[in-house]
Amino acid sequence: MTTPSATRRRPLLRVAAAGILAVLVPSLLALSGAPPRGQQQLPATATDFLQPGTQPGMLDFPIFDSFNCTFCHSDYSIEVAPYDTWVASLKGQSARDPVWHAALAIANQDVLGGGETCIRCHAPGAWLDGLSFDGTTDHFDPLIHFDGVNCNFCHRVVNPVPGKLPAYGYPGGDPEPDTPILTALAKQGLLPTGFGNARYVVDPDDVRRSTADDVPMNLHGSAALIASPFHGSGEFCASCHDVSNPLLMRTKDGRYELAPLGEPHPTQDPRDMFPEQRTYSEWRMSEFATTGVVFEDHRFGGNHPTGVISSCQDCHMPRQVGYACGFEFKPFFERPHMPQHSFAGGNTWVLEAVRLSLGDEADFFGLTKERVEESKARTLQMLRNAADMELSQQGGDLRVRVINQSGHKLPTGYPEGRRMWLNVRFLDAKGQIVREHGRYDFKTADLVTSDTKVYEAKHGLDEELAATTGLPAGKSFHLALNNVVFSDNRIPPRGFTNKGFESVQAEPVGYHYEDGQYWDDTDFPIPAGAARAVVVLYFQTSSKEYIEFLRDANVTNDRGDVLYDLWEQLGKSAPVDMEAAELLLTPGLVGDLNGDGMVNGADLGLLLGNWGGSGLGDLDGNGIVGGADLSILLGNWGATR
Repeated sequence: MTTPSATRRRPLLRVAAAGILAVLVPSLLALSGAPPRGQQQLPATATDFLQPGTQPGMLDFPIFDSFNCTFCHSDYSIEVAPYDTWVASLKGQSARDPVWHAALAIANQDVLGGGETCIRCHAPGAWLDGLSFDGTTDHFDPLIHFDGVNCNFCHRVVNPVPGKLPAYGYPGGDPEPDTPILTALAKQGLLPTGFGNARYVVDPDDVRRSTADDVPMNLHGSAALIASPFHGSGEFCASCHDVSNPLLMRTKDGRYELAPLGEPHPTQDPRDMFPEQRTYSEWRMSEFATTGVVFEDHRFGGNHPTGVISSCQDCHMPRQVGYACGFEFKPFFERPHMPQHSFAGGNTWVLEAVRLSLGDEADFFGLTKERVEESKARTLQMLRNAADMELSQQGGDLRVRVINQSGHKLPTGYPEGRRMWLNVRFLDAKGQIVREHGRYDFKTADLVTSDTKVYEAKHGLDEELAATTGLPAGKSFHLALNNVVFSDNRIPPRGFTNKGFESVQAEPVGYHYEDGQYWDDTDFPIPAGAARAVVVLYFQTSSKEYIEFLRDANVTNDRGDVLYDLWEQLGKSAPVDMEAAELLLTPGLVGDLNGDGMVNGADLGLLLGNWGGSGLGDLDGNGIVGGADLSILLGNWGATR
């Protein structure tokens, strides 16, 4: 990384913590979008969104754009160039993401200035520059602030929990170089007490941190370097991957209601706020964070030095042989375990949408076609690494077991239409489909959900908040307002306990997993004539319902329409196969529901006990236990195997 030239420097914002918000909000929040007719916009202020940590105006040296880093960290001939993989990640494009822009418009319609808290993570440089006061990106510098979670920001983040850090290149060799920064925040009541909720602390000066503790020389001009173990920990990722809504507070009976507006959250404890997403906490409550996990196939670790996968970085920044900078001479900058800055996750199509929306400027911003294609391949591999699937025949049923191999729920993150589901096809001896479950139409993007297992979370509004806002109660995609988790059957990771996940507001809802369970079984009745079963576990980044919501609910600008057009052009977020398997079926005894080898009263009792439901007793495979199934069972009455 290089120090920005004088022509690229910006005027420094020297304003007291949150001062720019307090001064500008009354006159400028009016720029936020108004809600649709009949809906009441929550009259929030900047104070409602206040979180501990570094505030706008506190940096003596502003976050600069990542173009400055390309001179030494991009386009060199060896395998890993940090900039090249970062720029083609959703971290690097988080502020250009068209899905985010469409969602931002809805957040501002729902809550006055509601997008301000979203910008903290998607464009931290702009937020620290004080440019999110109205919740929009209208005031961003297009050459700087759409950099997303960029190099200079990440490498200046400070561990908010005081502790000794080995240091080098720091004036005087101070063994605790971050103490003055944390002390200053503590004096203002702004020192975070934990991790998460965009409560990051950033070095006011251009002092850069990484996990490396053996840099032989500092080629960064006046910028000092510090070795930071924090940058290799899962806690580093918590800031933007454990998110709570500060507008909502938990009541004694476990509900979430609006906190008093016009003041910070009463407790400032994220556990007392509504859990928007809990990826970090899911990891922290897993075996990955406690003892670590070793995969014999090394599916996540690259050339990890020990093979023990424990931190987020071990999976999302796999180690490779490479160089930390473009000075390709040994032994100074060679790294046997250089972290790849790829941050592959579960976003299969939005990077292409960003490139398409940039048009001729895409290459200028580093988002070349080749880099995008390589990033897509990494994402697909990550998704396929994250799950295994096993098939078995249990009497007259096909049992499908999905195993979560990731360090968090599968899938994880904010439930913005992300989902997995099972597509099951029963084929006869000639290969013709006898019955299909979970059919997806790739042309219309419609999924039949009634006859299969869909893994997802559903949030929404309760009656009280619905009455306050004028929106209908029930499941919804209104991120800034949702105060109920209606369902969550996503598969937990290794080490799961119900008590542990409940303690971090990540427990299953409307579904049950036993302690220690990191898999899920689903039984499908084998229809008559089926000789083979073919099963595909699909993952989809954005459901049709979510994209249509972002288009139809927007009355502010054209971001929803722009997104919808991109979604259509790029295949409608086509699902990808995470796993596929097939099983030859052994002819079973139709009607033998309990698997004891005969059709009798016990089986009749099971069928009648599930009358009108699905699954057990659905002998014709139409998804409902009814009269046709009763006729099949009675027709085989007394048969034995």
